[in-house]
Amino acid sequence: MNTRNRPERMRNQQPSASRLPYGLGTAGGVLQARPIQPVFAPQGIALNTLVEPNPACSTGGGRVCRHPLTNEAENKRLLEHEQTIKGSFDAIVKVLKRIAGLQHEADFTERAQVIAREQLGFELPARILDDAWIADLDMRALYGECVMQTLRQKAEQAQLKNPQKDTDAAIAFFLDSGYHAVDISPCSDGRLKGLVRYILRLPEGAVRSRKAYAGAMFDVDANVKRWIETELMRFREGRPVTADAGTRYLKVAVYHWSSSDPTHEGCAAHCSNVTVAAEAGLKRLNAFRQAIENSFCCGASVDTLLIGVDTDTDAIKVHIPDAAGEMNLHRFVDNIELYRSTVNDDANTARLKVYQAIQAASEATGWGASSGEPHEGMRRLITSLLINNLSQIEYVCSNWGGRYTDIGHAERFISVGDGFEEFQLRNLAYFAHLHTVEEGAPDMDVGIKIFTKLNVNHGLPAPVAIHFRYDNRVPGCRERTVERCQRVKEAIEARYADLAKKGLLVCGMTVQDKRPGSPIELVEVDAA
Repeated sequence: MNTRNRPERMRNQQPSASRLPYGLGTAGGVLQARPIQPVFAPQGIALNTLVEPNPACSTGGGRVCRHPLTNEAENKRLLEHEQTIKGSFDAIVKVLKRIAGLQHEADFTERAQVIAREQLGFELPARILDDAWIADLDMRALYGECVMQTLRQKAEQAQLKNPQKDTDAAIAFFLDSGYHAVDISPCSDGRLKGLVRYILRLPEGAVRSRKAYAGAMFDVDANVKRWIETELMRFREGRPVTADAGTRYLKVAVYHWSSSDPTHEGCAAHCSNVTVAAEAGLKRLNAFRQAIENSFCCGASVDTLLIGVDTDTDAIKVHIPDAAGEMNLHRFVDNIELYRSTVNDDANTARLKVYQAIQAASEATGWGASSGEPHEGMRRLITSLLINNLSQIEYVCSNWGGRYTDIGHAERFISVGDGFEEFQLRNLAYFAHLHTVEEGAPDMDVGIKIFTKLNVNHGLPAPVAIHFRYDNRVPGCRERTVERCQRVKEAIEARYADLAKKGLLVCGMTVQDKRPGSPIELVEVDAA
């Protein structure tokens, strides 16, 4: 019995001329052609001279690059957002250094609060400032409090700017491609924190789930449960489409590597071995699909997709499924090569080459041989992701000369639990999705190892933001979620007791209702 739900009409169909592939990065999916313009100057950041400059754009003759499919307006908006958020976190150390120099002044508390309000936008904990005359100011505790307050402040501000923009259009596109749900599991590395909104250019609300795991090693059992919940919602409520609509569930795994320093700055969970990382992601995807097909029947099928990301350039590598939905590590489209081959073209030619690249990968021989092209919906989805990512490649070219200066870890805090959906930015946070510290120990250990180098070795604490969501429709759910925050906090402090005793581990707790736009609620230690 064919339980894969892949109708023959979906196979090997070429798109019609009236249905050209398009990117979700522009309104209505329209990508207008435009003349080549001078590249933006880097944003005042000195590039590392030890690595190759601008690996994406090498046209020769001194001519600058400007890709015809780039969404410039979106690039400018995302740059402003990134600079605002990261600038707020990076200002903390500068402000605290200034305040530290005033701690023995007679009016220290008042002056410190004025500086904090003007430069950070909030007041500092009075209990810490008032004790400064007895002993030196507790800068570690103050730093931790500032990180947590900045996090909550910026999350609240992000809510006011409507992060759900273009969600309906993206969901409609997914449905048109044959998918009623898109579930993405990236590696928890902070360099992939901006995967959905920046690298793939998708609205946050359009993705069913985006839980990160160390090495993209997602929990197969938990993901099967999520699939069941999604299918039950289709049966009971017809959301987003009814169960007989013929659409599928798409599961995506995302691994990563560093093109500048592949043996040291790749995925820590896989010892910076990109081949091991890709194989592990593919193995999990196959296990998930097999679990669904073994447990359910009659159309219980899922599609899977494996994507790699070069965290130095944000260029993606999409592994192309064949007609049976199978993937191969040797069959892929490298988008940085596609960028180079289309940067001199007009918009229509560039779009056509994107689709041709997918077709060429499907026709590969040898190690990358396939059993035919993926169905039309999958081809349209991959095309859209590749086109969207071209804007991100140029985003890095325009503002960082083609390669980020922070090719390694530069996260600002560790996010534990359900994570903050209000903003997604590269190297903003290391994410550890867990229900208990025991089961999430590998993720937490990697995060603490990262922050030992970033903060602890310099005398600063590792900030841990514990955040869980509750359903206010369920009686007592909020109270149980608050208790859960406290249990996780105590477990983290017990596991890293040496850091906690020295004040080198600071935990903040918040909860939030699952409804979109719900406020973030601070959990006090005594209240918990």
